[in-house]
Amino acid sequence: MALQESGEMYLETIYVLSLESSTVRAIDIGEYMGFSKPSVSRALGLLKDEGLIKKDKNSYITLTKAGEILAKRIYERHTVLSGLFMKLGVDEKTATEDACRIEHYISDTTFDAIKAHMKKHQKG
Repeated sequence: MALQESGEMYLETIYVLSLESSTVRAIDIGEYMGFSKPSVSRALGLLKDEGLIKKDKNSYITLTKAGEILAKRIYERHTVLSGLFMKLGVDEKTATEDACRIEHYISDTTFDAIKAHMKKHQKG
């Protein structure tokens, strides 16, 4: 399944919010991302249709197993790339913004090479 960049951003946001709180609601997602309620509603509907999130009777949103796997992958890309850029001397704001853009397009091959390179140089 090829999820669009916006869908990946929503999954990553749900994941990040779930690390900070045991409950995640659509309003929390909208506030975090700066998106309107209708935009969030539509996106969450698409993610639910894809089997990536669930909503309970209280409208709390959780990631399915598939959603969590994907969200963790996206979040890892974000943290590794922003960390790399900051090690290269890029300020945190720019590094984070650039990582956010790149994380959705970088190939697994290139990302794995970056991770391996960083791991190798952390030891030495």
